[in-house]
Amino acid sequence: MDAQRNRERILDVAKQVFTQAGANASLEDIAKKAGVGPGTLYRHFPTREDLLVAVYRSEMEKLAAAERSLAVTKSPPEALRAWLLLWVDALETKHIIAPVLNTLVGDPKKVFESSYAQIHEALGALVKRAVKNGDIRKDLDPIDFLRAIIGVANVSASPGWPQSARRLVDILIAGARPLN
Repeated sequence: MDAQRNRERILDVAKQVFTQAGANASLEDIAKKAGVGPGTLYRHFPTREDLLVAVYRSEMEKLAAAERSLAVTKSPPEALRAWLLLWVDALETKHIIAPVLNTLVGDPKKVFESSYAQIHEALGALVKRAVKNGDIRKDLDPIDFLRAIIGVANVSASPGWPQSARRLVDILIAGARPLN
């Protein structure tokens, strides 16, 4: 149990440090801030690549799991909105990690594709619930939301893209309401 807590703490700290200092941040600093020795970090994550992949996968798993909790605590459109805002946050992490993964991992597509099914399933469930409740139009494809937000995120040269993407979430939700 202690090993699992250490692993989770390392992942949480690594996400924060990578977000603040970039994907080449010091692994020793991550270990220190996580309250573990370098040996513990390297036992869980033998390479920087292993840690980066684990942070990315952990974030995608949390995002997929958030669908279930949001679905029971919020109305369908609010659950969808909250999840899409979490997606924007996850894209921020991906923007930091992806360039390094693209240079370190043999085939980075495998890392990203493994999470795609989880994300697509979570979003699909939220959209289906909102459609069933009459909150959004029936002809909407869940991927439409991701495409729009990814489009804004891919204009990453602009430092304000996350704020723009968050505004876009509200525009998308409003525009997805059924036509009367």
